[in-house]
Amino acid sequence: MAVAELGAVVLDCPDPRALAGFYARVLGGTVEGEGDWVDLKLPGGRTLAFQAAPGHVPPRWPSPEHSQQFHLDLDVPDLDAAEKAVLELGAKPLDAEDRSRSFRVYADPAGHPFCLCAC
Repeated sequence: MAVAELGAVVLDCPDPRALAGFYARVLGGTVEGEGDWVDLKLPGGRTLAFQAAPGHVPPRWPSPEHSQQFHLDLDVPDLDAAEKAVLELGAKPLDAEDRSRSFRVYADPAGHPFCLCAC
C-alpha cells in the first residue's frame, strides 16, 4: 500500500510564469497563478509546478560535477516535428545530433534538461 501519491513535479527557475508558458506550449494545459509559484494544470489531471528560485543556476548536462538532478521525458509521435516546435519555443539542444536514437536531449529556457522520446 502506498504512503502517498504524487501531487506535482516542481521546477525551480528564475521566472515561474515564463517557464510555465513554455511547458504549456509544449504539453498543453492551463497556467494558473502568479508570483513565486505557478502551476501548469495538464490534460489528464497532472500538475507541473514552477517555483521562483533567486540565484537559480541551471544544471549542466552531461556533467558529473553539476548533476542534472532530474529531467522530464516527453513522449512524442514525431521527433523531427517535436524538435522543430520546442526549438521555436526557446529550447536549446544539448544532445540531439545522433538521429539514430529514439530520444534527443534539450534544455528548457531556464536550463532544465528534458528529452523528446519516440519510445
